[in-house]
Amino acid sequence: MTDPLADVLQSVRLAGSVFLEADFTAPWCVAGQIALDHCLPFMPGLVQVIGYHVVLEGRMLVGVIGETPIEIRAGEIVLLPRNDIHTMASAAGIAQVSVADIIQESPEGSLLKIEYGGGGEPTSIICGFLGTRDSFNPLLATLPRLLHVDISKAASRAWVETSVRFAAAELVRGRLASSDLMSRISEVLLVEAVREYVATLGDCEQGWLKGLSDPNIGRALALIHADIAAPWSADTLAKEVALSRSAFMGRFAQLIGMPPIRYLTVWRLEIAKRHLRETHMSVPQIAHAIGYESEEGFRRAFKREFELWPAEWRDRQARA
Repeated sequence: MTDPLADVLQSVRLAGSVFLEADFTAPWCVAGQIALDHCLPFMPGLVQVIGYHVVLEGRMLVGVIGETPIEIRAGEIVLLPRNDIHTMASAAGIAQVSVADIIQESPEGSLLKIEYGGGGEPTSIICGFLGTRDSFNPLLATLPRLLHVDISKAASRAWVETSVRFAAAELVRGRLASSDLMSRISEVLLVEAVREYVATLGDCEQGWLKGLSDPNIGRALALIHADIAAPWSADTLAKEVALSRSAFMGRFAQLIGMPPIRYLTVWRLEIAKRHLRETHMSVPQIAHAIGYESEEGFRRAFKREFELWPAEWRDRQARA
């Protein structure tokens, strides 16, 4: 049986880059957001962006509106899965400035730099982003606004820090670090973050990851991901997981946030986009591969979801 978490992690197709090196001295407080427009020159066609900050030295408080700030120390990483506007500070209660007002381009190349603060305790960070061209992913949709990853004791710490520093150095020289390297860093960061987050989930939590751990809903997700082209219905899935149709529909929608057949449809169309972007399969071949009985039914479903016919969407991706 396919592992849905492994399937979805593999499907995220994250790529990434670093773009800013910041050296702060206490007291300091900055506010900002990693704008999608700032990332597009590195990676055209991005739809979603996850910002992250790697603390190389010192410590800082990171917060988003409506939530308690968290402290991040050297050897730790904070990710912002929803790319919220956020603050970073040496301590609470300090007047903030906008990152846009203090950022500067490095004269040696395209790596942006910040040097700011009152001359006290130093904090050094490198900022980057993970990006995806996919508009829907159940994993990214269920993650919290802030994810704290402690790699200080992990075997991957030295490799992650070395790779991030290397990528920054390449940018200073006017060169992008290899996409393979940055994609691998992105994968490690996301897997570490998800692993730590799953360990914190309580019994009353909801969402895709919690649904995955539910004996009945987790099996339904595994069935869908194992054979996306099968003629699944709410009745057949309910029977497979030994629930009544009404109990299954209610439990699935409660945990996943949408009915099972809607989830199946959205996931099929995301796989279709992957085939359109990454293979030479024809539209009829893709329709058959993801479980549509007719090409026309697939084309109409794709147009409803993405406002473009499949061939139009493929052409636009090729031009991008």
